[in-house]
Amino acid sequence: MLVTKLSFFFKPNTFMFFISLLKLNFFMSLRKYLTSRVFFAQILAAMAIIAAISFLFFHWITFTTHHGEEITVPDLSKLSVEQAEEKLDAVDLNYVILDTVDFRSEFPKLTIVEQEPKAGSKVKEGRKIYIKINASKYTMVSLPDLVEKTYRQAVPTLEAVGLQEGTISYRPYLGKDMVLEMRMNGKKLKAGDKVLKSSKIDLVLGDGKVVFDETTVDSTAVDTTKIP
Repeated sequence: MLVTKLSFFFKPNTFMFFISLLKLNFFMSLRKYLTSRVFFAQILAAMAIIAAISFLFFHWITFTTHHGEEITVPDLSKLSVEQAEEKLDAVDLNYVILDTVDFRSEFPKLTIVEQEPKAGSKVKEGRKIYIKINASKYTMVSLPDLVEKTYRQAVPTLEAVGLQEGTISYRPYLGKDMVLEMRMNGKKLKAGDKVLKSSKIDLVLGDGKVVFDETTVDSTAVDTTKIP
């Protein structure tokens, strides 16, 4: 008898009927649940929890990154590295030394001549300020060969190696504004001599005039006044 009942239950049509009935009950229960006050209350509670978590998260991010807080970069010009470090520490900024630049006379030696970001810029806490330091003295450079060059060629050549134009003087010479000599502090210089960078080089130029020396005569010339 029991076998007969079980065989009846497991018949394909009967089994599918029960499956359909279960599905129908499930969907009816689900529909009833989705339209119930309990479901909407749970949705509202979940949304409130998500909103609270989002608020706390963004508040934490804002606090840890100091969002909206900016620091004014101080002026480090002409300060030593030690002085700059103290000034930056006071406002929670860091520094990195990029390089030592050629000596600039308008800055004390071994002081800061350049910084990035510039003074007055707005940055966040912990930002690195990149600085360049003035050298302790001028470096030596080789004097270029300017002899037989024109004045207009000589000046850019001097400036290209970090030298400056000094006093200009003239002497008789066929080539006008042609460099005849290079001097510094009254001493005659030659190409390749070592001088301090930024030194002033005096130039002796030709004036373009030719002076005839009357004392110079041709030894083969004949004085016609003495011919009888």
